[in-house]
Amino acid sequence: MKVVVDDNMNYLQSGDDIISIKDLHKHFPKIHVLKGIDLQVKKGQLISIIGRSGCGKTTLLRCLNCLEFFDSGTLRIAGITLSRVKSEAEISKSFRKRTGNIRKSFKTPFKRTDDEAELDEDFHIKVQILRSRVGMLFQNLNLFPHLTVLENVARAPIVVKGEEKEKSIRRAIQLLDKVGLKDFMKRYPYQLSGGQAQRVAIARALAMSPHVMLYDEPTSALDPELVEEVLQVMRNLHKEGMTQIIVTHAMHFARTASDMVVYMEDGKIIESGRPEDIFSNARDPRTKQYLSIVKD
Repeated sequence: MKVVVDDNMNYLQSGDDIISIKDLHKHFPKIHVLKGIDLQVKKGQLISIIGRSGCGKTTLLRCLNCLEFFDSGTLRIAGITLSRVKSEAEISKSFRKRTGNIRKSFKTPFKRTDDEAELDEDFHIKVQILRSRVGMLFQNLNLFPHLTVLENVARAPIVVKGEEKEKSIRRAIQLLDKVGLKDFMKRYPYQLSGGQAQRVAIARALAMSPHVMLYDEPTSALDPELVEEVLQVMRNLHKEGMTQIIVTHAMHFARTASDMVVYMEDGKIIESGRPEDIFSNARDPRTKQYLSIVKD
């Protein structure tokens, strides 16, 4: 895998593509999960990815911050370009190596997988840079249960970036205020509602000053009355110019808040475009069929 770092950071200019995905493929044993994904995202856009469960939405997100390594294609995100070409034989060999894949400790704040062991140390450094620039909100949040809300948000910049504790705490307080939880900073995760925990997780991701935010079905486990408070945080970030990609089943949010909606099926992007075009004038019959079932 070849890695190129954009030292000039030109992608941060307004209107440029902060994310460019070309012919991206990802295999798991016996399953071709992503089948030639092409997608361009401009700085500041809010993108909603919709589609049936199992269509590859989450795998795509995980490839964007290298929680999963794609097998072939090109990914340019947050100033780093990853390009990979593998023959089918190499991919099959990689499958066998992955069997019984167990995560092992690696002397960084990140984990090393069997996939990563195939790559050189220079690659690991670049991946760490990429991950520090791409925030992700997981379905199960993974808040540290033994840390307070404030400690959860302040922790990563101290450990990963070596930031001074006082500076990180000041920033954490500002972020908790931004998501409406400044008064909850001394509480522990078990003392929060689902919506509050989601907002803490967003603040924690923002503490690393990411250039891109990824969300994997952020409201799927929330009670209906708590969904709006989380979605409003994303709307506010959109107004501030944060680039966001959201895998969601919240059709009203996708329709009203997105700059672009992407419909995926069977590991492919079937159709993408402005929300009004996708929801009111979809071209592909598969998109129309899906929306006829889930439209709210």
